[in-house]
Amino acid sequence: MTERGASVPPVPPSPRVTALEWGRMEAEGLAPAKDFVLYPGGGHPWDWSEHGTRHQPGIQPGEVRELLERGADVIVLSRGMDLRLGTDPKTLLLLQEAGAEVHIEGTTAAVERYNELVDAGRRVGGLFHSTC
Repeated sequence: MTERGASVPPVPPSPRVTALEWGRMEAEGLAPAKDFVLYPGGGHPWDWSEHGTRHQPGIQPGEVRELLERGADVIVLSRGMDLRLGTDPKTLLLLQEAGAEVHIEGTTAAVERYNELVDAGRRVGGLFHSTC
């Protein structure tokens, strides 16, 4: 309850990943895409060029800021199907400073962990790369 007696709306659930194959993913309520940014209440295709993500040095801080801003306190980062996607050390420092719980795994394992966290009612966000 807030001071005025009104209740605070709950954080909406993150969409579950419903299908994964090389180069294609599906998530609840979203059109299929190659890569996804998912967070409580929604998601969208992941455009690496927006924040300068490349395989090396990896996922950039700007990529995870959106997840934190959208209410995620558990972050799942995929490394790609062949584990070629890194995570920039500055990104890990940002997540540590934010107090986020972080999981970094190959994409198949990352999707499994993410869905488990969604099913457990956690405020989870994730970045998923469905190739390399």
